[in-house]
Amino acid sequence: MDYQAGVSGVDIVPETREEDEDVSSSRSRGWGQALRQRWRRLLMIAVGLVLLPYVLIILYMPSFIHPISTLMLRDLVLLRGYDRQWVSFDDIAPNLVQSVMMSEDGQFCIHDGVDWVQMRGVVTDALDGEATRGASTIPMQTVKNLFLWNGRSFLRKAMELPLALVADFVWSKRRMMELYLNVAEWGPGIYGAEAAAQHHFGVSAAKLTRRQAALLAVALPNPFERNAGKPGRGLRRLASVIERRAGRSGEYIKCLYE
Repeated sequence: MDYQAGVSGVDIVPETREEDEDVSSSRSRGWGQALRQRWRRLLMIAVGLVLLPYVLIILYMPSFIHPISTLMLRDLVLLRGYDRQWVSFDDIAPNLVQSVMMSEDGQFCIHDGVDWVQMRGVVTDALDGEATRGASTIPMQTVKNLFLWNGRSFLRKAMELPLALVADFVWSKRRMMELYLNVAEWGPGIYGAEAAAQHHFGVSAAKLTRRQAALLAVALPNPFERNAGKPGRGLRRLASVIERRAGRSGEYIKCLYE
C-alpha cells in the first residue's frame, strides 16, 4: 500500500508541473497576442493620421468649405480664442495678393507646389555646412498651416513636400491662395487677411492699399516680432522693396486673374 501510494505520488508531480507549464505558456501567448494587437492598432492609427491630410485636401476643394489651421485648433484647445473672418478670393485686394506673392513665392504660378530650384539650393547649402535659407512655397506653407506644425524638423519637411505637391495638383491656384490668405497668422490670435486688415489698419481686406498690403506681406515670416500696424524702420524698408515688386508683378499673377 505504501509502495503504491509512493508511486502514485511520483505520478502526480510531473502532471502538476506540465499543467503549470501549460498555464504559463498560455499566459505568455495571451500577453504576446495582446501586445501585437496593441501595436497593430497603434500602427493603424499612425497610418490614418498620415493619410488624413490627403483626404482633407480633397474635402477642402469646394469654396464653401472654410477650414481652420492647426494653430487655430491649438488656440481653441487652450481656450485662447482667435479672430478669423473668412473672405473669398474676390474680396481680397489684389494689392495683398501681389505683395504676398512677391514676398513669399514669386514663382507661385509656374511651379507644381515645390520650387525645386530653390530647394536644391537649400540642400546644397546644408550639405556644405552653410546656413540654409527659406525655400517654402505658398503651397508648402498652406499645407503646413492646415495640417502640420510650426518649427523646423526633417520629419515635418518630409511630410510637407508630398502634401504640397498633391494640394497643388488638386486645388486651383486661386483656391490655394484663398486658403493661404485665410489661415495665415498675422499676430497672436489674428488669422487671415480680413482679421489682419481690420486689426492693423482698421479696413477690410478688400480696401488695403499697396503700402498696407506690402507691410502685411513682409510681416508674414515672423508676425510676432514684425507688427504691420506699427512698423519699424527695417520693416518699412522691406515693405518698400515689396511694394515696388508688386507694382511690376503683372506677368507673375496671370494664373490668378486671367
